[in-house]
Amino acid sequence: MSPATRQIAFINTAHTFTHYCLLILATAALGIVQQDTGRFGSEYGPVLAIGTAMFVLYGLGALPMGWLAEKLGRQTLMLIFFLGTGGCMALAGFTSSPILLGAALGGMGAFSAIYHPIGTAMLVDAAGDRVGRAVGLNGVFGNLGVATAPIITAFLATNYGWRWAFIVPGVLCVLVGLLYLREPVVDMVKAGGKRKPFPEIPTAIVRRAVTVLMLLAFSSGLIFNAFTLLLPKLMEERLASSPDLLPVVGMLAFLATLCGGLTQFTVGRLIDRMTLRSLFLPLAALQVPVMLALSFAEGWIVLALSAATAAMIFGQVTVNETMTARYIAPALRAKLYSIRFTVGFVGAAAASPLVGFMHEATGTLAASIMVLAGFGSITLACAFFFPNRREELAPELWAEAHDAPRAPVGATRSA
Repeated sequence: MSPATRQIAFINTAHTFTHYCLLILATAALGIVQQDTGRFGSEYGPVLAIGTAMFVLYGLGALPMGWLAEKLGRQTLMLIFFLGTGGCMALAGFTSSPILLGAALGGMGAFSAIYHPIGTAMLVDAAGDRVGRAVGLNGVFGNLGVATAPIITAFLATNYGWRWAFIVPGVLCVLVGLLYLREPVVDMVKAGGKRKPFPEIPTAIVRRAVTVLMLLAFSSGLIFNAFTLLLPKLMEERLASSPDLLPVVGMLAFLATLCGGLTQFTVGRLIDRMTLRSLFLPLAALQVPVMLALSFAEGWIVLALSAATAAMIFGQVTVNETMTARYIAPALRAKLYSIRFTVGFVGAAAASPLVGFMHEATGTLAASIMVLAGFGSITLACAFFFPNRREELAPELWAEAHDAPRAPVGATRSA
């Protein structure tokens, strides 16, 4: 395996740890309220809200990463990601109060903020002309973290106590970081092989694409994070309400999010052959009615609707990350990823208190899911507004777009 291939393997592994660590609390909270009532209380909502600082720092921490990458280097930041995220994850397992747990989770969120702006930029640079395929596969690794977090956390919390649900993955993350420490510095742009120069895209079209990315960032960040957070509790409420069925809750959440991973892989393959809006629009259009149905569903249909919702949400993630690669020059990608992920993670930070407090106020997750469906309508509007250009698949045609920026009505090259 070449050094560049190993770098990609570490980047993909980091994506798994990023999403895994952010979702430990969602399932661990179910164990905490059963096993440690004296220290943390017996209510799910307030315990879940302890993770608010984690998501706030996860969002704000992404903003300076483009600048830090120029000063420290991308690989140095990735090393800091593994050691810092893993260390704080393990530390969370040794805390004895809500304040200390919140502080440890906050540190974990700050270190994990490194991954998306830095790891994604490195991956896209190495992908060359096959960005969709690389982003899709990388998305599967991220989804693996989302899918395995509830089932592994449930297993560890049930058999060994909730603290080990943080300690075990934290130690593993640190060990991967120590392996990464031995890796040589690799120029990921050269690793991507020979490629066509990035085209000169008309300013108006780039501005339109960036506007959509920024508007989309908040709503998609909130929807993604809130759905993955509430999924274990949703399975407990609708399908496995007994405290003894915590492992079953984890397994059901795993099965639902597994569909999201399969969709990301499929969308990643299709992206290299289709325009982004032609994929984005049907995913966004289906998301709203499916989520509205999920908010009221009971029984085993909840599993099918949850799987469909995960497929829509995770499929859009692959499309959104490819938007930057297709419309932004390589030299500016890390900085734009930093800004976009910061906006997105502000939405993500709102997810924990939204789900926690709305559940405490209503006693169910129906209202939370309906709110997410409302934000899904914003995503749908963004999908309609995003450019639909055949030049995405044939970049050499962008030169013609400067002379004829508007295609005939009904043509494939519509703006």
